[in-house]
Amino acid sequence: MTETTPNYKQSTIAALLLAGTFIAILNQTLMITAIPPIMDEMHITANSAQWLTTVFMLVNGIMIPVSAFLLERFTTRQLFISAMSIFAFGTLVAGLAPNFEMLLLGRVIQSSGAGVMLPLMQTVFLMIFPVNKRGSAMGLVGLVISFAPAIGPALSGWVTSHYSWRVLFFIILPIALIDILVAFFALKNVTEITKPRVDIPSIVLSSFGFGGLLYGFTCAGNNGWLASSTIIWLVVGLLALVFFITRQLRLEHPMLEFRVFKNSIFPLTVSIGMITFMGLIGAETIIPLFMQHMRNFTAFEAGLAILPGALITGMMSPITGRIFDKVGARWLAVTGLSIITVSSFAFSNLNPSTSFTFIMVMYGVRMFGLSMVMMPVATAGLNRLPERLIPHGAAMDNTMKMIAASVGTAILVTVMTMTAETAKHRPEISYPDMYGANMAFIVVSVLSLLGLIISFFIKNDKAPEKEANDQVLDK
Repeated sequence: MTETTPNYKQSTIAALLLAGTFIAILNQTLMITAIPPIMDEMHITANSAQWLTTVFMLVNGIMIPVSAFLLERFTTRQLFISAMSIFAFGTLVAGLAPNFEMLLLGRVIQSSGAGVMLPLMQTVFLMIFPVNKRGSAMGLVGLVISFAPAIGPALSGWVTSHYSWRVLFFIILPIALIDILVAFFALKNVTEITKPRVDIPSIVLSSFGFGGLLYGFTCAGNNGWLASSTIIWLVVGLLALVFFITRQLRLEHPMLEFRVFKNSIFPLTVSIGMITFMGLIGAETIIPLFMQHMRNFTAFEAGLAILPGALITGMMSPITGRIFDKVGARWLAVTGLSIITVSSFAFSNLNPSTSFTFIMVMYGVRMFGLSMVMMPVATAGLNRLPERLIPHGAAMDNTMKMIAASVGTAILVTVMTMTAETAKHRPEISYPDMYGANMAFIVVSVLSLLGLIISFFIKNDKAPEKEANDQVLDK
């Protein structure tokens, strides 16, 4: 484990990475409520406009697995300044875009830089903080992961109701430029450079594997599971992923190290992270749909309903990080997943009299539980890996979360639409659309319960590095 040295200030590095990652993740959901005015201005359909969000998640999902290789190839400064510069350039292109094609290109460039930021931040935090302080440090990471996507729709709704949607990009741009400028003078190198060989087939297979799966699940959510586009992309993704994994296990220096799953705890923590993230994105998809399409709330009101939950998670993440440093992850995860499960079941009874206050309070309770799970569980898994495998563990954890979010959204939208369609033929059900939303939340509740069961198997003790090394690399 790397000891703190006088060569760098932890607080400076942490602040730079947090600021950069915050605006990168914020952009995942920033376009959601800006889509209607963009459709009006650029004369495009809802399906085309949806690509502004989809393509960001898609390129993000392709870049995250590549980040483990990039972290070993380039210094911390090179990678951070390059990623933020690419992100800033994409933001400028999107803000000035004269047509939809240029706007979409701007989003692709943005997400190429943004995809590297989260694994970079997690890896650096685990390098610069000792094991007994990692919980507190990763609590700040949790703050960014949960808070940034949740304020996106509310910020976007407020800006687009008062100003042009282009203002969204020009709010982000100066923050990115200041972050790059400060990083140029203040950021120090902390990651270890091993200069692995560039393996082009691995990069191609990774892009088609993870990108194909993510796009396939997106098609499933939009067009249904039996649509030709869904089947083709899921098959392409699965085949490419099989070849990618096989190749990584044969290479002496793989682009992404799948042997991290040989550790006894890491697969459990990744599974819980996937279930929790699936529920988070699922709830953030279903609640605005219910509020806007079934209860006639405005987009801004829907954004406001989930904002207190984001604030609660933001305040709680550093606190749960400190608790993790003292008691470990197991009981935090058990408590948090119990709260998530109960509050998810509370959402399975949505009806015409469900109030704004009920949604806001119960979503806040749900996010309170989530703050006890996300980063403590991820940190517990990454703590068990030897230092040289931390970049691979962080990339793997984030990639799995991205896939879980895509799978979860596709499954939940399918459950909601299919059960609503079936309910239309049952006279005893008065509100089929709301019935569909309730069924989707029952699926979220059952998944949360599964996560709760898995959490009992997390060990609280920290494995010594040699033991972790032996566990992972014992072939």
